[in-house]
Amino acid sequence: MKKKSKIIIIGYGGHARSCIEAIKSSNKFQIIGYIDKKKNKENIFNLDYLGDDNQLPELRKISKNAFISIGQIKDNKPRKIIYKKLKKLEFNLPIIIASTAYLSNFVEIGEGTIIMHNTFLNSNVKIGTNNIINTGTIIEHDARIGNDNHISTSVVVNGNVSIGNNNFIGSNTVVNNNVKIKNNRIIKSMSRIYT
Repeated sequence: MKKKSKIIIIGYGGHARSCIEAIKSSNKFQIIGYIDKKKNKENIFNLDYLGDDNQLPELRKISKNAFISIGQIKDNKPRKIIYKKLKKLEFNLPIIIASTAYLSNFVEIGEGTIIMHNTFLNSNVKIGTNNIINTGTIIEHDARIGNDNHISTSVVVNGNVSIGNNNFIGSNTVVNNNVKIKNNRIIKSMSRIYT
């Protein structure tokens, strides 16, 4: 049996629970603990509290892997700040793929991106770094997704769609074929994007 790589969780709020579930299901990593501003009282996964961001240089000696499990809705600034900090400290930011996700063999995904449970990524999809592709999302053929986006639960991104950087796309949104979404957009849940 292959030995699991150690990984540190960055942030331990609500979104982290979904991330941890996906990480555990992948069966590739041993979570050694989490860092956050303070110890979380609701420690359902019984993880060790490793301190705050100031401990990262020392923790890098214990694990080369870290994963950002901070959510993103109105502002992805915290995710971007910690991403840059982790890169500066030379952490590895693995791609996390939940066990129930389906990915074509012809998909490209950047570091630090998570593909949650029951997602479907079709052929020739390209996804950048530090993205959240949340539970039940469908991303169709030839779609392009930039960096630092949160594609929420049950979103449908149709073929040839292009999504830039720093976007939040709310749950149950449908983006029609060939649509281009630029940067820094917040799209509310259940939207229909036609142009």
